[in-house]
Amino acid sequence: MAKRKIIRIIEEKCDGCGLCAKGCPEGAIQIIDGKARLISDSLCDGLGACIGECPKGAIITEERQAEAYDEIKTLKNIIKQGANTIKAHLKHLKDHGQKKYYDQALKYLKEKNINIPTQEEKESSHCGCPGAAAFSFSAEKSGKTVYSPSRLSQWPVQGHLISPSAPYFNNSDLLVAADCCAFSYGNFHEDFIKGKSVFIACPKLDSEIEIYKDKFVSLIDEAKVKSIEVVTMEVPCCSGLLFLVKQALSESKRKPKLTHTVIGIKGDIKSKAEIKI
Repeated sequence: MAKRKIIRIIEEKCDGCGLCAKGCPEGAIQIIDGKARLISDSLCDGLGACIGECPKGAIITEERQAEAYDEIKTLKNIIKQGANTIKAHLKHLKDHGQKKYYDQALKYLKEKNINIPTQEEKESSHCGCPGAAAFSFSAEKSGKTVYSPSRLSQWPVQGHLISPSAPYFNNSDLLVAADCCAFSYGNFHEDFIKGKSVFIACPKLDSEIEIYKDKFVSLIDEAKVKSIEVVTMEVPCCSGLLFLVKQALSESKRKPKLTHTVIGIKGDIKSKAEIKI
């Protein structure tokens, strides 16, 4: 077993309503003796679609020793539930940028001559955590007078929640920023966010950051981002974010321009340079 992100059910909060089980096409949760139970570590991908279904706040994600997630084992369980459940599972993987598991699922379905349901791309059909629902909006017309308007034009922005297939990434200039940067640099929205799609992460504290590399590859080759600017703090742990982007560029077919900006802990710009891969 290895340490990974997985759900935990707080039994004393659970009233056995079953919404989480319905929101988990992987079949990792069942209602047993009036309580939600995680029946298999290997069926839980740890992405937390069930969290958005729980009205009692009885489900959280945590990082602990757990049996590795097994896509094929999960898919075998899902196939029994019919085409709609297969479709929901594939969309779940795609929405969370799980390209490796998504490709495994498609390959297995083709090998077994199982019809692959058409994937709907409508953002309004998103199910699961409301905070992971993707949408774009105008950064210029908020309807309110503010001193310094937001230049953000999309949601979500956190690395584990974004989907590389979201339309606002297509042919965009991509900003990949360590999440401390916006708190350190006073004019971050105007100087970095304006006119760009945004991906924020913490290479030190985020779990399973290797997933980010796969998402970057998808953003480069499938969304065809025009350029990438990585903004990190001067602290050593931030260097992991640039490393992941460089690793993705080395594996991708396209090679968009890459720049790296380093912000000091006092809010000044320490350096800015183009990076050659």
